[in-house]
Amino acid sequence: MKKYFALVLLFMAAIAMQAQNVQLHYDLGKSLYKELSGRPTVTTTVEMFKPDKWGSTFMFIDIDYYTDGAAGTYWEISREFKLAKQSPFALHLEYDGGANTIKHTGIGNRFQHAFLGGLAWNWASKDFSRTFSLQGMYKYYFKGMNRGAFNGFQLTGVWGDTFAGGLCTFSGFVDVWYDKDVKGKLIVLSEPQFWFNLNKLKGMDGVNVSIGTEVEISNNFVFDENGNNNKFYAIPTIAAKWTF
Repeated sequence: MKKYFALVLLFMAAIAMQAQNVQLHYDLGKSLYKELSGRPTVTTTVEMFKPDKWGSTFMFIDIDYYTDGAAGTYWEISREFKLAKQSPFALHLEYDGGANTIKHTGIGNRFQHAFLGGLAWNWASKDFSRTFSLQGMYKYYFKGMNRGAFNGFQLTGVWGDTFAGGLCTFSGFVDVWYDKDVKGKLIVLSEPQFWFNLNKLKGMDGVNVSIGTEVEISNNFVFDENGNNNKFYAIPTIAAKWTF
């Protein structure tokens, strides 16, 4: 497992060389919910978005940490291909996967990874200060450690809004996807973020630091100490971000 995380950290460093931003989050989950006492408190996120004449590529990688080292990692990479030069519609392809360790044991567990494919509708204001994307996708879960392969679907909305002369940014996503083993067969996850961009303050040019918060809002997603994922949670973080 140590070799695995060493490779993950090396891969993260390679992504960081091309990244748009790096984020550090202090998670308040175990302070707010007794049944989440084993939840890692620190997460680092590296994001990259790169448009080109054919479409765009987006990827991010999260690494969670216990006090004695990395607890787990999760990453997504997606590619969109424009269906026509002026069309808002695009073909969307995506891969999701990762792994984690169980607190106090060091035993590793892989997330059931998945491939997604479908259509995206994208919109942006003329100055790109406001953006929105809506995606409808087929989702195929590959065979996992504890479950067989199966088919599903996912709906995703992604938004971004920078306002007050660039001083503030409100962004995030909401996912709704099918999972055959949860109550109601649906998992909901949203992570809205609010950032205060310091480089827009007088005398702070070039200081590309943002401070803010992210709130993980979910239903049937977060696992508690007993291995259950059948509850609603709203878990905030205290966060900082460097934008390259």
